[in-house]
Amino acid sequence: MRNNRVVMKRRTFLKGAGIDLALPWMETFAAKGESQDKLARFVSIYHPDGVGLPRQDDPAWKDWSWFPQGGERDFRLTKVLDVLEPLRNDITIYSGLSHPASRKVHGHSNADQYLTGAATGSEGPYKNTISLDQVIAEEFGRHTRHSSLVLSTNAGTGAPRATHTSSFDQQGRPIPSISRPKEIFDLLFVTQGKETRDKLARSKSALDLLIANVNTLNRKLSSHDRETLQQYLDAVRDTEIKLHRAEKWIDTALPEVDARHLNLEVTVRDSRAYVQTIYELIYLAFLSDSTRVATYMMGRENSGGPQDLLARAVGLNNAHGLTHEVKKPNGWRNLGIYNRFQAEEFGRFLQKLKDTPEPNGNGTLLDNTFAMHGSASSSFHLSRNYPIISAGGKNLGFKNGRYLKFSRDENLQSNAGIDDDSGWRSDIEHYELPLAHLFVTILKRVGIETNEFAGYKGTLDRV
Repeated sequence: MRNNRVVMKRRTFLKGAGIDLALPWMETFAAKGESQDKLARFVSIYHPDGVGLPRQDDPAWKDWSWFPQGGERDFRLTKVLDVLEPLRNDITIYSGLSHPASRKVHGHSNADQYLTGAATGSEGPYKNTISLDQVIAEEFGRHTRHSSLVLSTNAGTGAPRATHTSSFDQQGRPIPSISRPKEIFDLLFVTQGKETRDKLARSKSALDLLIANVNTLNRKLSSHDRETLQQYLDAVRDTEIKLHRAEKWIDTALPEVDARHLNLEVTVRDSRAYVQTIYELIYLAFLSDSTRVATYMMGRENSGGPQDLLARAVGLNNAHGLTHEVKKPNGWRNLGIYNRFQAEEFGRFLQKLKDTPEPNGNGTLLDNTFAMHGSASSSFHLSRNYPIISAGGKNLGFKNGRYLKFSRDENLQSNAGIDDDSGWRSDIEHYELPLAHLFVTILKRVGIETNEFAGYKGTLDRV
């Protein structure tokens, strides 16, 4: 190291470059004015297909309804979420929140807007906006090698209204997700020395040539084609920025990471081990301060992808199909058991964060992390009353151990018990609050000064 005081520059996400790992937060390397108190992280876990929501007069309601029963502090967790009981004082469960622009969008098409709040619609022209995690990443990325870690079971971007990623950039473009544990680990923790430097140089040369050719082409195009080309150039500029940031980190040393306990070749066919490995990689990324922002999309909405194999973790098949079979014998129970698996693995991840002291001594990893787990559907194909759990964030001002209700439908019976499309087509009977108010609260608590998200102003009361 050439001097004793190195300022940590903004990081980059350069897929496939094999860049080395950032050191944990250390006061020696802090940028001028950066204090321990500013350390904060954000992670969002998205699960598709919603949750079980039987009617109150159904025998399954007592045990297999996803939402708790009772009041703000004296709530009772059903069998779906009781795996989180040891973390009761570290979690908050919400009901009555959703994005107004999507409340009448079919559940197969609603995941794109979960972290954006955009009016992506059910059909026709498509336009998305920046996701919550990327707003945070733009700020936090100044301190880490990777501004964010974007993961999913399906990989890639998917298609409009059939996204494989929760993360969208400043222009509303989907950010490609990674699914293979070995690829994720190599991105975070593997250095390739001269090979990496040569690959970076080749990428820069190719980009310079591309930009020169595009500028020449631009003079020959119609106005419509110029607009199309401009959208393409925006993506090219993003790549240019990433390459520039990668240069600043290429000589940064990295600590060794012990991965002997990880099976980096695990696939979704070994579903429980796969999900646990994804969570472990997020944990290692946070612990090493490689990034402070992560998203993991457990699966796309609708069926037909590898996410359907996740139900094997509890001896069931076709995860999406469980939502269509709730009226069959043990239907609500089977969906509840699958939702319980999702909660159990989230809880395992939270416990590990809670058990790990911060390298800077300021509490635990969980104390400085706002972890969010949820879906854009509640009952069958219904884009309302999102089932959301948050955890951690004690040092960020979040007070947990509560069940917060924001709907006037006290027992959440509106459209409960449905197994057809009558729900999402129905009129909105009960008042719900915009989820964007929670997002504004999150942004403020992690240190980003704003009072608006997705066109909605103000924070969420009682959080």
